[in-house]
Amino acid sequence: MFRIIKKSLKIGVVTGRYPRAETPAIPIGAEVKEKAGLFKRSLTIREVDTGSCNACEMEMNALLNPVYDAERCGIHISASPRHADALVVTGPVAINMERALKDVYKQTPDPKIVIALGDCAINCGLFKGSYAVTGPVDRHIPVDLRISGCPPRPAEILEMLTELRKPTV
Repeated sequence: MFRIIKKSLKIGVVTGRYPRAETPAIPIGAEVKEKAGLFKRSLTIREVDTGSCNACEMEMNALLNPVYDAERCGIHISASPRHADALVVTGPVAINMERALKDVYKQTPDPKIVIALGDCAINCGLFKGSYAVTGPVDRHIPVDLRISGCPPRPAEILEMLTELRKPTV
């Protein structure tokens, strides 16, 4: 054990910074705003992980801490897709999660909003070309909103979700 600690102290930090997102944040379209307008004051989200590294899930969990407090903005997390207004999908769709994603999509009541969160959900990110990945989310279910980043910061996620809830003019 001491050998490993000594080696890691000698080598130092070896991780690098991830590059910025390839896909810039896409403004919210009128049809998505119209769909979101049906939810009035609150938005209930069901988060679905389809094979990611869990960084996006940690950022989603950070939305509920006292710093960001998404509940004050009327954004709630649901444990069941049957109670959700929106699906937030993270990660590229893995072979084993393809059917589960489609089932969750069918179980979510209409009208529903599908949000692809993170570069992996948008364009497979770091997992592009992997044998276990069947593609990005929009290849399997229709996506209404894309939030890019690896992972996107909680402030960016909260900004997009509150922008989604603003009424159309």
